[in-house]
Amino acid sequence: MEFRRPDGCRLHYETHGPAEADPLILLEGLGGDIPGWRRNIPHLARELFVIAYDFRGNGESDAPDEPVGTATFVEDTVALLDHLGIERVHVYGQSFGGMIAQELALVYPTRVRTLVLACTHCGGAHAERSDAHVPKDRAYLALYSPWFAEQHPERIAADLEAGSLHPQRPHAERRQWEAMQGFDSFGRLPRIEAPTLVLHGTEDLTVPVENARLLASRIPGAELVLLEGAGHLYHSEQPDAADAAVLDFIGRRRGA
Repeated sequence: MEFRRPDGCRLHYETHGPAEADPLILLEGLGGDIPGWRRNIPHLARELFVIAYDFRGNGESDAPDEPVGTATFVEDTVALLDHLGIERVHVYGQSFGGMIAQELALVYPTRVRTLVLACTHCGGAHAERSDAHVPKDRAYLALYSPWFAEQHPERIAADLEAGSLHPQRPHAERRQWEAMQGFDSFGRLPRIEAPTLVLHGTEDLTVPVENARLLASRIPGAELVLLEGAGHLYHSEQPDAADAAVLDFIGRRRGA
């Protein structure tokens, strides 16, 4: 399915699960697309009405070569919710999507029922940067824990195949990277009102786990769940554990 923004950008989205269930929107990582959630959507959709969409520049959505900021993606997300007639939603953002999720919770607090921030950071000078080194022609290995990369090459091959169906265009990657460089939520994190789960793999080589501890310490009442041994793509390495943590949190906090 698709809808168009006022600037003409076409956004591709999917919905899964019972329409009468609580809605959950998935916000993907830099250059990611809906198939990146393929190991999670079936489980999450047994209990929730799952909305997944490709950010502008990703997957099957349009990729205009124009300057964007995190506000652009926040407004796209709110427009999709309005298009679907959804007032309040559980928000689950992964990596770059976690940055958009933070901004969404800060700018539109009444639209967010609960917030899940996964393998992401607060940006700016307070974000802990990675010093991991992998061969340039195998940069994707930084997305996985070393153990998983060694033991499950077939799973990585499947992820690469899924990601190759709609590869991100170079200009779209540059535009999203520019948006990410301007992101800094550190000073505003205590203003987040939504019940928040911070989810992270302990062996994340892309966004070090110290970022999760910082987020959890800055957001009032936030819960921290660390997936032992998981890398940046924790939801691919340990989908059952990741989904269980999200569903448990939403189940306990949905009435807040």
